[in-house]
Amino acid sequence: MITLYHCDGARSFRPLWMLEEMGLPYELKMLPFPPRVFAKEYLAINPLGTIPFMIDGETKMTESSGICYYLGTKYGPTPLVVGQDDPAYGAFLNWMYFSDATLTFPQTLVLRYSQLEPEERRNPQVAGDYAKWFLGRLRAVEAATANAETLCAGRFTAADIVNGYALRLAGNIGLAKDFGPNVAAYWARLQERDGYQRAIAAERRAGVEQNVAPRIRA
Repeated sequence: MITLYHCDGARSFRPLWMLEEMGLPYELKMLPFPPRVFAKEYLAINPLGTIPFMIDGETKMTESSGICYYLGTKYGPTPLVVGQDDPAYGAFLNWMYFSDATLTFPQTLVLRYSQLEPEERRNPQVAGDYAKWFLGRLRAVEAATANAETLCAGRFTAADIVNGYALRLAGNIGLAKDFGPNVAAYWARLQERDGYQRAIAAERRAGVEQNVAPRIRA
């Protein structure tokens, strides 16, 4: 059984969504955010104290996009992963890495310096600068979805899952109002997917059952 440690609204939503899209059985363990502060016993499981943390037998992973790729390749074949013989393979990998390295990174700084730091350490200029960075990089998604329903390969893939999470986070921290029309329409399509809706429901249900209050964080 796959075990996924998750915080409400965190980047661990990527593998949760992937699990639901693939219909794989899993156990979802909810933690308060940040777990390294509010669930210190978690450090014995994941010394980094970060989310996500996935356990699959002897395999243990901490990187959300990497977990999605792992699930798709280990438990495939699945149309969610683009194979090496597909002309879109390079684009697929590029989007997989783009999701965290380019899109989520600046958002975490916006979140930190606008909400998470103590009042005296918050920095509106840093938050504003990195919000502009994120929106600038989002131009790549705006261009890619100008004439396509998805990012690559002519179909919905894990690349849409991992970048879709970045759009969810943007909404949670007040940046979605600045989406271009193509990104806004793309994000609306992603939210209509059954797999996305199941992942949202699983997140909420587990939070209630495990008595972990929802708290949207990166």
